[in-house]
Amino acid sequence: QVQLVESGGGLVQAGGSLRLSCVASGRTFSSYTMAWFRQAPGKEREFVAAKTWSKGSTYYADSVKGRFTISRDNAKNTVYLQMNSLKPEDTAVYYCAAVEYTSGSLSNQAEYPHWGQGTQVTVSS
Repeated sequence: QVQLVESGGGLVQAGGSLRLSCVASGRTFSSYTMAWFRQAPGKEREFVAAKTWSKGSTYYADSVKGRFTISRDNAKNTVYLQMNSLKPEDTAVYYCAAVEYTSGSLSNQAEYPHWGQGTQVTVSS
């Protein structure tokens, strides 16, 4: 069982950086796969990045690979998304998500039963 709260969104110029944080409650945080999704106006929610436990695997959408980095600090029950070289097309509400067990793709939002409320990221040209 986990509850998620995102923070760190805001307005940034193209080429700039932001670091999003997601603080999770629950004793079992370290056993969860954590992920970031985003949803732009008029578009469906899409996968951004995911990370299994601290020394586990990481996964990135092609659109952010090389620019974004997902990391986690289990001692602080926090997952981060470091976003560099931001582009206007990165503008979206960013959501943190968590799942303990899944047999499906980690890029599929339907696999995640736990979600935060989202934080707005706006990238200006």
